[in-house]
Amino acid sequence: MTTVPVPAAKPTATVSPEALSTTRVVLVLGITVLLALLAYYFIGVDEGMVSVFGKSMVVHEWVHDSRHFLGFPCH
Repeated sequence: MTTVPVPAAKPTATVSPEALSTTRVVLVLGITVLLALLAYYFIGVDEGMVSVFGKSMVVHEWVHDSRHFLGFPCH
């Protein structure tokens, strides 16, 4: 019995135009930047005069260890 080699089908990767539309890319990038800025604010800045929660140090204490890890001075 002889075997005949069958050429393998080459997979093709295609991306739909909807996946890379300019509107979708701008929207996802904008949301990502907004969430990153909010995280930066609550971890690094939220205390004292610019605090969202007033004189409360609750957010500061919740993220205290991450502030040290990220290099924010807080003592």
